Amino acid sequence: MNIDPSTTKYLIRAKIIADGVVEKPDVVGAIFGQTEGLLGDELDLRDLQKSGRMGRIEVEIDSKKGKSEGEIIMPSSLDQVETAILASALETIDRVGPCKAKIEVIGLEDVRLTKKAKIIERAKALLQTLMEGSKVSGASLTETVRQSVQVQEIISYGKEKCPAGPNIETSDAIIIVEGRSDVLNLLKYGIKNAIAVEGTNVPQSIRELSKERIVTAFVDGDRGGELILRELLQTCEVDFIARAPRGREVEELTQKQVMKALRNKVPAEQFIEMFGFNKEGGGQVQDTMSLFEDNEDEENDLKDDKRPIAPKPKIEKQDRPQAPQPQVEKPLAPQADKNQEQKTETKEKHLNPEQQKYKRILNGLAGSFKAHLINSKGMTVKEIAVKDLIETLRSPPHDITAVVFDGVISQRLLDLAVENKIKTVVGVKCGSITKQPTSIEVLTKTDLE
Repeated sequence: MNIDPSTTKYLIRAKIIADGVVEKPDVVGAIFGQTEGLLGDELDLRDLQKSGRMGRIEVEIDSKKGKSEGEIIMPSSLDQVETAILASALETIDRVGPCKAKIEVIGLEDVRLTKKAKIIERAKALLQTLMEGSKVSGASLTETVRQSVQVQEIISYGKEKCPAGPNIETSDAIIIVEGRSDVLNLLKYGIKNAIAVEGTNVPQSIRELSKERIVTAFVDGDRGGELILRELLQTCEVDFIARAPRGREVEELTQKQVMKALRNKVPAEQFIEMFGFNKEGGGQVQDTMSLFEDNEDEENDLKDDKRPIAPKPKIEKQDRPQAPQPQVEKPLAPQADKNQEQKTETKEKHLNPEQQKYKRILNGLAGSFKAHLINSKGMTVKEIAVKDLIETLRSPPHDITAVVFDGVISQRLLDLAVENKIKTVVGVKCGSITKQPTSIEVLTKTDLE
């Protein structure tokens, strides 16, 4: 139907049913003929159409099985009262041509309200398009500027011109990665103390740098990462090891995955002890990813990537309290030798019942990378993976008095044990411990032999 918008404020919608076959001209003629003189001169349809106050009457009708049904639409620019009177007059029509007919008004429609609703919907769509375009443009602009700054910030270090972050020369902790793209990705998340080896042949500049700084090796979660890690352990003084998730590369990690991998780094001594890495280069490359993988599904970590970016100092300070200190390792070695010299073949006879129990538990955990949390009654309250031990001790179960685990005892572990009033820590061996608390009994596999 074609409705003239210039004469339309309201629409009268009516349904017609005729007992016979009728057509549009018959319906229009019946409307004019049977309403003529019915409403007076002021509401005569012909005069109203001539003055433009009523629009063209539109009829859609269809005939089936000897009966006709259709819809009538009458545009009106009269006021609401006059339009309602005209609409009610249509229901007085009882014949169309020779056929009996019935007209029922379906309703009165305010065209202006309909137009307003359409305007609102269209405005919403236009605004949504505008906002999405602005977001894309803004994000693209921000990303372009950020990448430009990152490229400007990246420097070349040493005579080999290794790609590195701008803080590599001033930071007391560095992160060694595989390639330039890894450095750029870490720069994107505010980590400016990374340097790339760019291949399996570790540059001499990085080797020298590792002797002066606290070093974290951050490699890909594939076989190539294993090879580079072995090379780094043979040529550099690596303090900590971090891995990307299995099958992923550092350059493609999200901010959350980067922070998570660095947070879950392990001491190099513990890594070597657990996997039997030979710094001299012997043996086969092993799959060491089990030490770094969380129990959660990796896909769950991608659902929420909106955590605030951890500040850069936090990353660097993470390493400081945990870092091995070369100058204090020398006095510890003679002490360990002295302890071993004092042990005799009859040592086992002097183990008290608790120590004998710890020995049995530790022997049972050999090669499992598991830890037992034991309460004051000597019962194992919880069994966890060694990689989750530090996180668990930040909020341990109630009444834990001893920890027995298949791993290397570190300074950070002892500090947490003091905070939680744990009396005994039993491990395979001791790492670099600068300060052993007097309130804790520290036992190793050697002590229990």
